[in-house]
Amino acid sequence: MINTIIADISAKMPSVIRWAGAIASELRKHNVSLTNKSSGYATTDALTLADLTVQELVVAALRDHVPSSRQLRIEAEEANGALTAFATESEYVIALDPIDGTKQFRDHSGDGWAIMLHIRNETSVIYSLVLTPAMGEQGTWLEAGLNGIRCGLDDWSRSAEEVIASFPVVTKENIPPSENVYMINFMKEDPIKAALVNETGLKAFLPDDMPGSIYPLMAQGRFGGSLIHTPNIYDYPVSLHLARLLGGESVWVHNGEPVNFRTTWMDERAGMLRLPGVIATAINKEHLDKLVRVAKDWDQRRYRD
Repeated sequence: MINTIIADISAKMPSVIRWAGAIASELRKHNVSLTNKSSGYATTDALTLADLTVQELVVAALRDHVPSSRQLRIEAEEANGALTAFATESEYVIALDPIDGTKQFRDHSGDGWAIMLHIRNETSVIYSLVLTPAMGEQGTWLEAGLNGIRCGLDDWSRSAEEVIASFPVVTKENIPPSENVYMINFMKEDPIKAALVNETGLKAFLPDDMPGSIYPLMAQGRFGGSLIHTPNIYDYPVSLHLARLLGGESVWVHNGEPVNFRTTWMDERAGMLRLPGVIATAINKEHLDKLVRVAKDWDQRRYRD
């Protein structure tokens, strides 16, 4: 059943995600900022009309265009859209981040914003689809799942589905190793924690320093992984998916155990579901070990007040 649903999504949703990217790109030309989150962390609290518009479109398209997807649960970063059309109980869940990197999107401070969905169960991710509309002249695609990892530049002269199918499969052997690590969610300690990671020989990049979205950057071999405090369950799991497909892993640094999705918590300040603790993700085992060693004693609490 799940493979059929994934095949349906892969065959029909890239076009919808491309349309959503076009709408978001147009909205980005205007002041569409909203105020609805108050966690105290600017990267988390950013919200725009584009987030809500893209979510409305993608959820409706899943409901109507891929009716088999309604057999799965859905977890979306925002609260709008036809979410009640989907199952309330299922082994598998569709997770949607309508605009990942909203602060970059809103502030025009970078091109790493993305439209993302993935499918997972309680132990791992089995399908990911990501479009970064501003990376490249016509955007950059990433799809990971039944046919391996495929990543490359979009081409509007062909259907989105045809473009993705034309990309070669990414393997660990055909991408270069990278010591670059994406870091986020350490609040006011972001620069301090990044400096500690740099002392290991890896190179930490905070959100404002990122040259694009972490997901295609990992698939291209330009980044080797990430170190994230209490990541949300809408975007981070795609990096776990990529790392595992490429022979790496994603673990909790306090005990070194592989990440699963059995335990989440609701961040009421940000209005989103999160995983607990600090999580290291890397394609390269040596890099993963360095991240675990440097961060294993860091405070696992997101808020300390």
